[in-house]
Amino acid sequence: MTLTFHWFLPTYGDSRFIVGGGHGLPAGVAGGARPATLAYLGQIARTAEQLGFVGALTPAGAWCEDAWLSTAMLTEVTERLKFLVAFRPGLLSPTLAAQMAATFQRHSNGRLLLNVVTGGEAHEQRAYGDFLDKDARYARADEFLHVVRSLWRGGAPVDFTGEHLRVEGATVPRVPDPVPPIYFGGSSKAAGPVAAKHADVYLTWGEPPAQVAEKLAWIRQLAAEEGREIRFGIRLHVIARDTADEAWAQARKLLEGISDADIAGVQAGLARSESEGQRRMLALHGGRRDDLQIAPNLWAGVGLVRGGAGTALVGSHTEIADRIAEYADLGISEFILSGHPHVEEAYWFGEGVLPILRGRGLWQHPVGDLTSERPQIPFAAR
Repeated sequence: MTLTFHWFLPTYGDSRFIVGGGHGLPAGVAGGARPATLAYLGQIARTAEQLGFVGALTPAGAWCEDAWLSTAMLTEVTERLKFLVAFRPGLLSPTLAAQMAATFQRHSNGRLLLNVVTGGEAHEQRAYGDFLDKDARYARADEFLHVVRSLWRGGAPVDFTGEHLRVEGATVPRVPDPVPPIYFGGSSKAAGPVAAKHADVYLTWGEPPAQVAEKLAWIRQLAAEEGREIRFGIRLHVIARDTADEAWAQARKLLEGISDADIAGVQAGLARSESEGQRRMLALHGGRRDDLQIAPNLWAGVGLVRGGAGTALVGSHTEIADRIAEYADLGISEFILSGHPHVEEAYWFGEGVLPILRGRGLWQHPVGDLTSERPQIPFAAR
């Protein structure tokens, strides 16, 4: 199996320390020394593209810049990189979303991927004018994706009347080419059937392999009942270094600038989340600094001050490659990674881990072997 790797665009700011935020939290809990300017995000995007990442996830929420607009601008400073745009289906009509996706594909030469996020924070949803409860949000997402996929098939105008959505005579000027794949995550009982019906890629946050295996088996069974097969992806942070000692020293350094008061405040905020995935992330560390390695090379320290994905792979380049191979053996084929700061960590992973995976036949650069394009420097000049 050839694995696919994506990077991340921190549209809330970046830092040499962990930048807090996500799942209803304000950005900047741990400081964001690098503002999310278009120039800086472009630097991250170009770095990811050069190193061989296929796409870059861009988050959605009140704590960051708008994902659609940011990535549309970044298509002008990149050539190949795809953009995994997170969006919440309750905040725009399915017809408009289908049209936006088609426009994005046309003007970017097919570089859109879509991450459908139902929203796990009722207080944040209400700020956007959405007052449905969690189960109803998943039911609406089901209807939303039904309408969107119907529109993308083209043909006759779409009429649909559901419990939450209604459209009459809906069409889009042109069908997206290619149709963007749907990435969908969710650990709650209501999330599984929606993923099974509509997802091209089911996403999980970085839990220990045994827990990930259970979740994948659950979704596989639900998808089989729908007569479908779907791919699987995982969202993780990463700290890869030449040696394990260097990597773990960096992990400890990330927490040096974070006070116990910061951690307590963030954990109190995350405790009110309705997200089952967030609850599972919190259970991995229990808000404690002293017991953060929850599986070999899997560190839960990020989740002390950041909502959402809260675990990182930490270790030598070879150890990280081993852990990735372990997740791949479970059926994970796509890895969405990030690190603080995002330019430097992309290079650590791209120049340290990816060559090992290429040597094992698990990865290849999207445009082939670039080594032949690099100028050869005479030994005497080195």
